Amino acid sequence: MLSESSSLDRCQKRVQSIDFIKGVDIVFMVIFNYSVTLRYFGLIDIQPDLFYRLFPLIIASIFIFLSGSTAHASFENDRENFSRRYLFRGVKLLIFAAFITIFTKMFVPDGTVYFGILHFFAISSFLMPIFIKYDKLNLIAGILIILSGIYLQMKEFSFVYLLWLGFMPENFTTFDYFPMIPWLGVLLLGIFFGKSIINRTGHIKFKSEIAGAFILLGKKSLTLYLIHQPVLIFFLILYQFPYAFFK
Repeated sequence: MLSESSSLDRCQKRVQSIDFIKGVDIVFMVIFNYSVTLRYFGLIDIQPDLFYRLFPLIIASIFIFLSGSTAHASFENDRENFSRRYLFRGVKLLIFAAFITIFTKMFVPDGTVYFGILHFFAISSFLMPIFIKYDKLNLIAGILIILSGIYLQMKEFSFVYLLWLGFMPENFTTFDYFPMIPWLGVLLLGIFFGKSIINRTGHIKFKSEIAGAFILLGKKSLTLYLIHQPVLIFFLILYQFPYAFFK
């Protein structure tokens, strides 16, 4: 039988293994978002368009799924404070998400982010304390939400007030769009499979500096996501400003 300290150590290793994958994934996510921004400003032209559809879908699915697994590990490690921590996390992410909306509205209005991945994580943080306590219900709800989202993605609607839920308006364009349906379903599947993933990867030990760097990126993934796009857009604006000024 494991002692309390050894149990905590195992939990930290399990989270570490998930953070490693998240760190690798966030690197690909940043590279992709940079390519989208460069394409928007006409600096590159990557073909085919399948790259812009399939690649982000895979990256985001892995990232959100593993975030659910991380939440499961956090809940098992400290159940008493889980709700308080995630409610605080939701408030903090709402502030960051509002900043992203304002920033993109000012500098790239055609691609304004109204409900991107930070908005999604903010709202899901408020819901996490409710869903985290369930087991098979998360599996069923996750599958149903994903199937509903697939159906909604094939439709367009004449109203905008349910944009956050997954009812995409007509002629809608944005840099970043992660509605609750279907992405909440992916998060719930991550919670459901979290225990299995942690048990299977808990024995993995990371010793190299490269692995440690990816683990750090995984732990700070949301912060990295928050700052990378505004920084890129800022430098692109500085790059184009002299040409526009002297034209």
